Amino acid sequence: MGNGAPRRDRPTLEKVAARAGVSRATVSRVINGSTKVAPEIRESVMRAVEALGYVPNLAARSLVTRRTDSYALVVPEPTKRVFSDDPFFAIVIRGVSEELENADKQLVLMLASSETSHDRVERYAMAGHVDGVMIISMHGSDPLPAKLSRMGIPVVCNERPLGRVALPYVGVDNIGGAEAAVRHLLASGRKRVATIAGPLDMVGGIDRLAGYRAALRGSKTRSMVAVGDFTRESGVAAMRQLLEDDPDLDGVFAASDLMADGALRVLRQTGRRVPDDVAVVGFDDIELARFTEPPLTTVRQPIFDIGREMVRMMLRITAGEVVDQEVVLPTTLVIRESA
Repeated sequence: MGNGAPRRDRPTLEKVAARAGVSRATVSRVINGSTKVAPEIRESVMRAVEALGYVPNLAARSLVTRRTDSYALVVPEPTKRVFSDDPFFAIVIRGVSEELENADKQLVLMLASSETSHDRVERYAMAGHVDGVMIISMHGSDPLPAKLSRMGIPVVCNERPLGRVALPYVGVDNIGGAEAAVRHLLASGRKRVATIAGPLDMVGGIDRLAGYRAALRGSKTRSMVAVGDFTRESGVAAMRQLLEDDPDLDGVFAASDLMADGALRVLRQTGRRVPDDVAVVGFDDIELARFTEPPLTTVRQPIFDIGREMVRMMLRITAGEVVDQEVVLPTTLVIRESA
């Protein structure tokens, strides 16, 4: 009977225990997030789990624990960055919180900027304390989302994960938004347009730089790039670098509004008028953009909607529905006085 395909035995706790050289009870404690297991033993068990492709039987566990109606939002950034003057994090968290509240669910906020904190998130989720995990502001090929997914825990990311593992995500049209910003600068007659790119280990930084380069393709403008980290301070340093490289540049696309604000300050300090001498366009459309001097032309991304759509996707997944693996929200160029 059947289609003749070889039957692959499901890995069991016993097989994991045998491979790791520990007892079944020890494996169970690790899987359920116990902190009473020595780190080296826990590491050995987790290596065996990954090697065998063991997935905990969450359905069986739910008979005991039932659903928690809680969802984790994981932010792999230092506390200082999350609670800085960058409102991106607060707005996404508000979107997530309001949508979960509307669904009568609970938000668990977890900051995870170190390997130790990644392990803590992993143990917490594996112990069944949350029904799913949402992750924003990922850097590089962060192993956490894929690891959680392999354990059978529902995961939704903000922006597509870098690396080989495909996971459901909610992103924005970074490339199209950046391209529209730079085309606007070129259309206004700017001939020497530079960019302050975001961090190149993040999708936002990578894709906005790609949009800048796409807009320059076919024009006579050469590429001029300085890299920041989305903060105002990095915008200041990058703008100084760009002016040293080309004192006659006449346009700047900054991949965040905070970096654009830093650029505006440097331009003012060096006696350059905006937009007469140098036009500036940002990305985000945070509240600050309306109050810079002059008010900032920028690309609006729907930050609140990112959080809201991540929750909607997660709730559909945990309800057993089939969802689109990617949701890409549109961006809009907002014209003000800086360009």
